[in-house]
Amino acid sequence: MKEIVRCAWSGSDPLYIAYHDEEWGVPEHDDQKLLEKIILDGAQAGLSWITILRKRESYRKAFDRFDPQKMGRYNQRKIDKLMNDPGIVRNKLKVNAAITNARAYLSLLEAGKTFDETLWQFTNGRTIQNHWNGTKQIPAETKESQAMSKELKRLGFKFVGPTICYAFMQAIGMVNDHTVDCWRYRPLSK
Repeated sequence: MKEIVRCAWSGSDPLYIAYHDEEWGVPEHDDQKLLEKIILDGAQAGLSWITILRKRESYRKAFDRFDPQKMGRYNQRKIDKLMNDPGIVRNKLKVNAAITNARAYLSLLEAGKTFDETLWQFTNGRTIQNHWNGTKQIPAETKESQAMSKELKRLGFKFVGPTICYAFMQAIGMVNDHTVDCWRYRPLSK
């Protein structure tokens, strides 16, 4: 039987493999799922993604399943509770950024725009199909992620630098950065 080839970063952890095989690079257009992902990518800054992936369910519980209406009403008491939650990364800047991002998201909706259209405009609503032979070829940021970062910051979002935005773009399928030998590359190229 032929062995399945995956992107080298997916490693051998079953959680990481499932994330690679089922989620990473699959185009996402649901506004609330996009909000969750941008918050989690911000929480990942300076850490490995597997750390956040292992804490994702705890994040969902702690942040009311990333319900922006509830998050937008968080007060100091809730922030203190989050800062004492061992299931999440207890970094005050990242916790506050999650709340700030929920509020920026709500402001965007109030202005009549969806988060989906705000994000996907940087790739003209389509997935950029890259053709990488190895992970060393994949950039940390692109002109599209730089433009997205600039716009999200203008809208009031935090922890959305160009590198975080590029990781986010990869995760939500705005770019297909599976290496060409990976079994997920071809199905996501269609």
